[in-house]
Amino acid sequence: MRTFLPALLAFFSVITLTAQNQNDGVIGGNFQVDVQSYTPDSLIGAQNVPEKVRSNAFLNLNYTKGNFSAGIRYESYLKEILGFSPNWGGKEGNAGIGYRYARYTNDDIDVTIGNFYEQFGNGMILRTYEERGLGLDNALDGVRAKLTMIKGLQITGVFGKQRSFFTVGPGIVRGIDGELLLEDFLKNFGDNLSILPEGWRLRFGGGVVSKYEQDLDPTLNLPENVLAYNTRMTFQAGGFALDAEYASKINDPKTTNANTYNPGRALYINGSYSAPGLGINISLKSLDNMDYRSSRRSQLTDLVLNYLPAVTKQYTYRLLTLYPYATQPNGEIGVQADVLYTFPKGSFIGGKYGTSININYSRVHSIDSTRNLTDSTAIEGNLYTTKFMSFGKKLFFDDFNVEIQKKWSKDFKSNFGFMRQYYLKELIELLPGTGAIRSDVITSEFIYSLTATQTIRFEIQHMAVEHRKVDDEGNDKDAIKDANGKTISPKLDNNNGSWVYALAEYTIAPQWFISLFNEYNYGNEDPNRRLNYLSGNIIYVKDALRLTLGYGRVRGGILCVGGVCRPVPASNGFSLSVSSTF
Repeated sequence: MRTFLPALLAFFSVITLTAQNQNDGVIGGNFQVDVQSYTPDSLIGAQNVPEKVRSNAFLNLNYTKGNFSAGIRYESYLKEILGFSPNWGGKEGNAGIGYRYARYTNDDIDVTIGNFYEQFGNGMILRTYEERGLGLDNALDGVRAKLTMIKGLQITGVFGKQRSFFTVGPGIVRGIDGELLLEDFLKNFGDNLSILPEGWRLRFGGGVVSKYEQDLDPTLNLPENVLAYNTRMTFQAGGFALDAEYASKINDPKTTNANTYNPGRALYINGSYSAPGLGINISLKSLDNMDYRSSRRSQLTDLVLNYLPAVTKQYTYRLLTLYPYATQPNGEIGVQADVLYTFPKGSFIGGKYGTSININYSRVHSIDSTRNLTDSTAIEGNLYTTKFMSFGKKLFFDDFNVEIQKKWSKDFKSNFGFMRQYYLKELIELLPGTGAIRSDVITSEFIYSLTATQTIRFEIQHMAVEHRKVDDEGNDKDAIKDANGKTISPKLDNNNGSWVYALAEYTIAPQWFISLFNEYNYGNEDPNRRLNYLSGNIIYVKDALRLTLGYGRVRGGILCVGGVCRPVPASNGFSLSVSSTF
């Protein structure tokens, strides 16, 4: 990734600097530098970092002239900030050009060589994307072409290898996808040709992805070409919308699925309805053995080819980041229902300025499956039967929440929330013996505008936590006993017990944001770990420049975006972030 093409594009960028002075093309981009210092703090379990200070940074440069564009991204991990994979920084830090591309587009064709991100449908067979907060970048390196020569029909083809930190994985990825917007397509045969009522929209799509990787396993006979496909449909009529997708892949034994020879499959359905003051959304997802990677030897989030949409609410409240749900690609079935209602202004509940209530419920189970043990051969021993649309006995996650937002005057508004959750910690975080977490969380937020540019905001959260022992089926038990009848206690993590959180924030728009917040683990079973995590931030914004300076303790936890998660270790020290767009 850092050889001929990056050098060529870097040289090309220098040439275009001169061209820009002649109004011949446009150069733009953005950069960000994140710096974190580390102070030893044994009470919170903060690591002793020999470098004392670490940083992540990147710079994007993009050049555009007419139908042509090109760009590079320089990245630096010296060393990587804790919580990111150590493969980013290596043993002594790492830096170089991690992304580069050249692209030509017109009304009929869009061609990219180099690195690119692509998604087929909801991403269940292919989604390459960057999520910098998770340290995730699985861009493809190769060729992509999009053809739109017929109105309403687009064909996309990709061919390449996946990025794996500062190199590429061994697998070769090939894919083709088509999408048909029915109403636009029919207009190719007559302006008045239509089979749908006015305002209705119907879209069909389907794709095929195959990854090739040589079989070097001395004991198992592994498929070298692993094929996956999807079919999908989107329908819109007035305030109603329905999105459905089914995906399947052939058997793909690897470490992350216990070398099973079962095929994979996934179903995702999302329906919504909106009207003035009302919004309803219902989702269903079932998946089995859908961990799809361009290399069977990869782990965690490295070289993942697909994305499995979450059917749980994505919270921004601080305490709820302690136990967020991560999608289980080897098998889960879940539902989510969400209702948002705004009471009319002037009504008894709506008041003068309006009141909104949001009710959300989600539940995720294992799928009902039984492993086949009737044959001792390698393949038969790694097969199982499953009822794909049947809820299994093991409950992974359950979440009921209510949030009420009310504006009391033109200057003052409040948000209140209540959340009740069940979280099967030992499975989601792969920590055997830690059992499950039941928690009740209350959140409150108060926002008051002092002037047109000055605002104060207060936030208070409380989490009451109960640790639960569970048996092999995931059922709650008052106690787990061994063969001799002796009670076995669960191994509890350091961040156990109840928490309280408070924040105060002062804003002078559009430039200054000042906040001070504290988390207190008052319910920890270990009295020596009933600690305060006090932190503060100052943010300065001017035009496109953003500067953030922080200091304090950060508790360990899990950071999730859309059901994809990474651990965040505890730390103590300064943080600095500088970013800008140009």
